[in-house]
Amino acid sequence: MLDRTIAPDFKTVEHISLIKPEHIKLANGCEFFYFNSGDQELLRLEWIFANKRFDAENPLLNMATNTMLTEGTATRTAAQIADEIDFYGAFIQVEYGYDHSTVTLYTLNKHLAKLLPVISDILKGSMVPEKEVDTFRITQKQKLQVGLQKNDVLARRQFNRALYGSTAYGFASELTDYDKIKRDDLLVHFKDVYQSQNCTLVVAGKVDDDALNLITEAFGDSWQGSGAITDISQPALQASAEKFYFIERPDALQSAIRIGQPTISRTHPDFPKMSVLNTVLGGYFGSRLMANIREDKGYTYGIGSGMSSLKHTGAWFIATEVGADVCRNAIAEIEKEVNLLKTELVPDGELSLVRNYMLGSLLGSLENVLSHADKFKNVYFSGLGLDYYDRYTEAVKNIDSQQLMELANKYWDWDNLYKVIVGKY
Repeated sequence: MLDRTIAPDFKTVEHISLIKPEHIKLANGCEFFYFNSGDQELLRLEWIFANKRFDAENPLLNMATNTMLTEGTATRTAAQIADEIDFYGAFIQVEYGYDHSTVTLYTLNKHLAKLLPVISDILKGSMVPEKEVDTFRITQKQKLQVGLQKNDVLARRQFNRALYGSTAYGFASELTDYDKIKRDDLLVHFKDVYQSQNCTLVVAGKVDDDALNLITEAFGDSWQGSGAITDISQPALQASAEKFYFIERPDALQSAIRIGQPTISRTHPDFPKMSVLNTVLGGYFGSRLMANIREDKGYTYGIGSGMSSLKHTGAWFIATEVGADVCRNAIAEIEKEVNLLKTELVPDGELSLVRNYMLGSLLGSLENVLSHADKFKNVYFSGLGLDYYDRYTEAVKNIDSQQLMELANKYWDWDNLYKVIVGKY
């Protein structure tokens, strides 16, 4: 009989085994990677395009073009596109990111032949009607007006501006920016960005010979770009000299707090080790920030820290919303927790718990072939190989408390961190 008074034994994660993709460089310049799971009749196809250089005079072009891709082509209206996708039980998603814009299709294998012409029509001939542009302006302005009433939105906008200046990473839209969106500009932008030479196609699922033939036929020789090379360079980052920002909201019940700095990205050898240090501080539910600010002091429902890796930079940040009357106290406690990691060694038991959490999370995130494709994209677009995850697991398993303290002193200086507070202080 099972003795429930004894905790079950567990084993340390020794190795993370990742599926490696097959690679085809199509004659039209498109980089095609595919992960074949060989079991379920399901496919996820992602057409990923590098964003064009940020234009401060017309800053919403990348986002607006991507968002409106499915609003109509020369042969299909937005309603017809939606109806065809729905008819086959598929799902299409457009997603804009700082560095890339993506079109994603989820479908059963048996419907691929019917759906690829729809995606092909979108990527080769999106022709946004003027009325859809007008609707887009109105709806986006309404969303922005709602967002600007939220303290956490204001804090995030100001934090990004402080860290990255007048770049795509630091841009925060204003209502007048939507008035700059013109249909003719969107069409020019579409032709520049959504072409084969600027596309990476990542497919995961049951990628059999039939699927391969259909995909390469639809997006091979028949898909040609304009011939012009897309300018995907970006303006130099311009961090602000000012480190403290306070936006007063006299009626606020809560204050939003953002603290952090520009820092290393995934390409830096210290990144995996810094991920361990960040997890100790605020990277999981049992972190020091959660134990102090939420569990002990009761200042917030949630607080965390994180590291973001972008193409041209990285960021480390702490984010929370606390009761307006305890804002100063919360910041003092956050400072205390940051500085403790610079002066006191992390106990072995705590470090062991964090190691197991991080390795278990990585292993648990590889639940299917789609997850393996996601891990590949993380490193591929950073210019790294899958061996990054070997280095990551080794760093997590072998880092010691002395190294963590050295990293904290190397990268964290409280007085030089950017601090943004929205609400009361």
